[in-house]
Amino acid sequence: MNEERQEEKQTEQKKQRWTWQRTRLIPIWLRLVIVVFLMIISTVLGAMIGYGVIGDGKPFDVFKPSTWQRIVDIVEKDGKGQ
Repeated sequence: MNEERQEEKQTEQKKQRWTWQRTRLIPIWLRLVIVVFLMIISTVLGAMIGYGVIGDGKPFDVFKPSTWQRIVDIVEKDGKGQ
């Protein structure tokens, strides 16, 4: 009886020593940086595809300030008429 209890205590102690501890391969701060970076890349690519492919312009013209000024002028003109 006493031996069985000792064996149970030993197995419990072994279980307590070998608890599962999760280690992260990618830290949380790096995950956030990656997500922000991917959002910026997808926004840039979306603007290039939208302006270049769908809008029949040159994809790299989306980076010119004159393009954005023209877009702002179109939006403001349409908003004033209502």
